Amino acid sequence: MDWRALAKQKRESTIAQIPKEWVLPTIPPPAEQRDISGVWMHQYLTPEEIEITSSDAEKVVELASAGRWKAVDIASAFCHRAAIAHQVLNCLHEFFPQQALEAARALDEHLTSTGKPKGVLHGLPVSLKDQFHVKGVETTMGYLGWIGTFEGKKGTGKERVHESLMVKDLKDLGAVLYCKTAVPSTLMSGETVNNIIDYCWNSANRNLSSGGSSGGEGALIGAGGSVVGFGTDIGGSIRIPAAFNGLYGLRPSSGRLPYEGMANSMDGQNSILSVVGPLSSTPGGLKLVTKALLGMQPWSYDPMVVELPWREEVGEQVSRRATEDGGLTFAIFWDDGEIRPYPSVRRALEKVKAEIEKKGHQVIEWSPPKSIGAISDIAMGVFMSDGGVDAYNAFALAHEEPAPQLAPIVPTTPRTQATASEVAAMNVTIRELRKELMDYWNSTVSLTKNGRPIDAIISPVSPYPAARREMYTHYAYTSWVNALDWTTVVIPVLRTDKAVDVVDPSFTPRSEAEKLEFENYDLDMYDGAKVGVQLVGRRLQEEKMIEIAAQVSRWVKSASE
Repeated sequence: MDWRALAKQKRESTIAQIPKEWVLPTIPPPAEQRDISGVWMHQYLTPEEIEITSSDAEKVVELASAGRWKAVDIASAFCHRAAIAHQVLNCLHEFFPQQALEAARALDEHLTSTGKPKGVLHGLPVSLKDQFHVKGVETTMGYLGWIGTFEGKKGTGKERVHESLMVKDLKDLGAVLYCKTAVPSTLMSGETVNNIIDYCWNSANRNLSSGGSSGGEGALIGAGGSVVGFGTDIGGSIRIPAAFNGLYGLRPSSGRLPYEGMANSMDGQNSILSVVGPLSSTPGGLKLVTKALLGMQPWSYDPMVVELPWREEVGEQVSRRATEDGGLTFAIFWDDGEIRPYPSVRRALEKVKAEIEKKGHQVIEWSPPKSIGAISDIAMGVFMSDGGVDAYNAFALAHEEPAPQLAPIVPTTPRTQATASEVAAMNVTIRELRKELMDYWNSTVSLTKNGRPIDAIISPVSPYPAARREMYTHYAYTSWVNALDWTTVVIPVLRTDKAVDVVDPSFTPRSEAEKLEFENYDLDMYDGAKVGVQLVGRRLQEEKMIEIAAQVSRWVKSASE
């Protein structure tokens, strides 16, 4: 079959899973309805569905576990809202509401018969990026050549049978799985685009990208079709969609959460590992699911996971220090030296800094011995080390053409791959880089008033509040974190305002690249786009960074009320 016909067939098979009564009669163009992240969807939902899908993850679990809300009603509400979101944003690869409703009914029966919830996530609908294998559901990862196969291979016996280990844990914890969200083919793009869905749009501003590679997750949660879901991050793939869609997103350090049994690109590239982590509408959602999964002791079945249970006392210490004058110390950097952030991103950084200082905490400048761009370049060298062979072969399976955004990753013919000696040299460079930046972090003790090194770094996620189509070109603001493997949480801060976020008349571009980026800054198009920042901590500091994110977000929100 021609790849275009195959793409159409697959696209229509997802739409066919939507019940007829949930199919929208018309879809307004972005000029008529730019933002669907708020009340726009309510016209299609019942009051009960609005209440359920407007609740946070903790409330959903609390009421489901107490039997005040039926799991089947919760699942139906989120399935309905997800179906609407997909029709408008192209955010799903797989939709399986009947499977979800059956699982939810079983949870209700369990609660009735035992008087106890099945687990600490009882009744919570959880969306998954299309890298997770779910029994009975296909995994394409945006590749046409993976349709009807197991990761592009035929006759393995694993097709629609194999299940990722985190999926098993989520089910055992009482979560309800109902959809798998869109990704860019290759997983190596800040825009979610592939030949199946075409393009995944931003929930808050449909002129713009949802981000990538967990862009389907960002769009879905941003539109209220999910309250918490899981993505992956190797160069910014959780943090970019979280920031673009006004969400919280956790990029944990490698080895904290289980990746076993998931599909991936460039599998076996271990110099900079992809990590799995949650996106949510609240920081509490991040904590809920991360703590729950660690309670399953994933180090017992995934050899790559560190034996490190959830440490409640770490978050409690942050909470105590947050009430003390000078108790927390932050560093901030505004600009990677290559592409300055757009005005609304700069304003978000300024707002976060101001609110932290109003609470009596210190913010210093982050001036590491290596530039952010130099650190990012090291990461990019690792990502290109296979010469594009993995991506080239995946596209060749169905003879499909990659989207323009993927050109840097998908060569027209495979390039020369790095040798074993060159990979070893990369690993030495990364090890030395991590030691150098660790030493610099420790040295900040000489600049802080409380006599301790900084607690976190405040950083842009991207130069853009959200990218325009085919215009995401600069990844340094996220990929430096992956090179260092530091724990990071994104928090939403504000919206772009065309009356406020104008370019300073004195702005002078430092390069042709920066000039081009600012020529693409269209105030009318960006108006209303959500803006987030990232809070970066040291390696394996998930409990600390989630609590810092909760505290800082609370300060920022209270200032806006």
